[in-house]
Amino acid sequence: MIAVGFRVKSGYAVAVAVRGPASAPSAVARRIVELSDPNDAGTRQPFHRDLFTHETDPQALDARVRVVKACAERAVAALLEDEALARERCRAALVVGSVIDPSRVGNPHIRAHASEGQLFREVLREALESRGVACDVIVEKDLPKRVAAGLQRRDGEIRSVVARFGREVGGPWRADEKAASTAAWMLLR
Repeated sequence: MIAVGFRVKSGYAVAVAVRGPASAPSAVARRIVELSDPNDAGTRQPFHRDLFTHETDPQALDARVRVVKACAERAVAALLEDEALARERCRAALVVGSVIDPSRVGNPHIRAHASEGQLFREVLREALESRGVACDVIVEKDLPKRVAAGLQRRDGEIRSVVARFGREVGGPWRADEKAASTAAWMLLR
């Protein structure tokens, strides 16, 4: 079995695939999954484009959201067809900054961030689930607690295995890659 962890960002996600079992995991791939159109800056932060008018211009926003959905579908298809993942049963974990409901945010700029977080999380989840990949969503601040409970290993051992993942797939190996790989590892049996 392979699990893919994603650290979802605005316009893209860092993906790390880990093969099990959980007792002897190995990282097999690290990718950037583009969830926006690199030729259309408005799709990277679609709710920031017209920060104070986006809520009153639904056609422009809908067009950007359609582009984001299409980008997510293409990116997920390409990722799952990658030779490291092809013909494997997969699960996915999406590590996100927040799951706050944007409608509950009063400040327009913070609401734009919350809306983008929700958009990119949901289009990625929908693209994965449409291809039969079950997804868990984990808020980043909850990841350490979930890891400790799920893997039942000491913190030093977890850090050592995650560092080895970085050597297995090569750099860069930053906080986003570490979070993605750790979340993927938790899904293995």
